Parts: sequence; C-alpha cells; structure tokens
Amino acid sequence: MLDIRQRTGYLFLAVTIGHIILISAQVQSKTGGRLLETVIFSGFSEVQRGTASVLAGVRNIWSDYIALRGLKNENEALKKQLDDLRVTLQMEHALAQRTARLQQLLALRAAVALPTLAAEVIGGDASPGLHTITINKGKDDGVRGDLAVISPAGVVGRVLDQVAPHAARVQLLISRNAGAGVMIERSRAGGVIVGGGDDPPLEMEYVSNLSDVKVGDMVVTAGTDGIYPRGFPVGRVEMVERGAGMYRRIRVRPVVDFSNVEEVLVIMASPKPDGTSGEATSPNEGAAR
Repeated sequence: MLDIRQRTGYLFLAVTIGHIILISAQVQSKTGGRLLETVIFSGFSEVQRGTASVLAGVRNIWSDYIALRGLKNENEALKKQLDDLRVTLQMEHALAQRTARLQQLLALRAAVALPTLAAEVIGGDASPGLHTITINKGKDDGVRGDLAVISPAGVVGRVLDQVAPHAARVQLLISRNAGAGVMIERSRAGGVIVGGGDDPPLEMEYVSNLSDVKVGDMVVTAGTDGIYPRGFPVGRVEMVERGAGMYRRIRVRPVVDFSNVEEVLVIMASPKPDGTSGEATSPNEGAAR
C-alpha cells in the first residue's frame, strides 16, 4: 500500500494539474480563443490528420488494387481477342493459299488440250523409297492405272494399279521405281528420267556424250513412254558430266515440290506413240474436264 507521503504527493499533483486546466480554460490565446480549447483542438486535429492520412493511404492502395485487377482482366480479354484474331488470320491465309492453288489448277486445266480430272491429295506413304500419295478420286470416277498426274508446277507421277472406287495411289516421279521418257527442251536431246535417293533426286539416263546438255536446261516429257503426254515440265538440269561410257551423267532438280502437293490433275487419256492424246478412258471424262 502507498504510504501517506506518496498519497499526499499524488494528491498534490492532481490538484496542481486541475488548477492548470482551470486556469487554461479561462486564459485566452492570441487568436481570441480559450487556451485549453486551442490545445485540445490542436491535439485532436493532429490525430484527425494522421487518421485521414492513413485512410487516404488505404483508399489509394485499394484503388490501385482494384485498378490492377481491372487491368489484369482487360489484359486477359485482349490476349484472348489477339489469339482469336491470330486463328482467324491463319484460317484466312490458308483459304487465300487454297484459292490461289485452285486458280492455278483451273488455269492449267484450261491450257491442257486433254481430258482431265481434278483431285485432292488425302494421304501419303511414309515408307522410304516408295514416295506415293493418295488422291480422292478412283475407279468410279474413271481413274485407272498408268494415268499421268500433274500439278500447275509440272509432272507429279502416275496412278498405280489396284485403284479403289473412290481413291487411288499415285507413284511420285522421284520414287526409285519411277521413270518417264523425257527430252531437253532446248536441244531436244532425248533420254529417260528415273528417281533416286540422291540430291537432286532425279537422274536423266541414256543421253549421249555427244548431246547438247547444259546446266539450267529444262527437262520436259517426250510423250514416248505411253503414260505422260509430251511437253510437261519435269525439272531443270543441275549437274551434267561426261560419262565413262557412251552416256552423260545428268542430275535433275524437279520443278514440283513433292512435300507440298495438295491438288492435282489426272490426265484421263493415254498418249499416242507420237505424244498426242489418245481416247478418253470413260464416257464421263468429257464432263470431268
């Protein structure tokens, strides 16, 4: 317990503070107000200012948070719109490319003085050395084996036997077992083009060392093999050397990009021995053209 002196001291301190407060309540400040009121107002105003600052800071932080959430949602929406626009652009680009290819195919169809049938490539063969594709036209469309297949760029290959009702396999000209009678367009030097595994993938055989062949010469079909009509582009000479025997060594770069063949024309007539077209293979071929 507090002793008498300590209680007396506390009582004296309380009385003193009380007198100060009473005196302050009666004393006026320079501004005309009560000193006590001024002190109390100043104290409370500082508290209020601090509280207002804290509330303003909290309000700013909350506003920034809401704004960031809004920006995040907006960014996500913009990203989705951008992705949708990219997909749409890709689709339109693919459509434009397909339209351009079909226009080229129609132009080729109009230029070829033979009955033709348009077909789409629906599959390929990944077996090494075979190099075949599958088209969506078959026996019911008049397609049969050994018909020539071309594209706007040039010769693609020939239809293989065992044609299905609505599909057929096409042996590409770069296949190891493929071949065609060809000639140099400039000098008319004749030979046979065969597929191979080297680069470039075509080789022109049975061309005499005395024949006029130069790098860059265009190689075209000769129409002598009973499959390919005369005059269709095959490739360009990329390498020519004098052979050890009677014939030159000639490598040919095909004009067709065989990795990107999507639409083709099937020539629905076999060439005559002179290279011109023969009879149509079915009564419906005139309509197919």
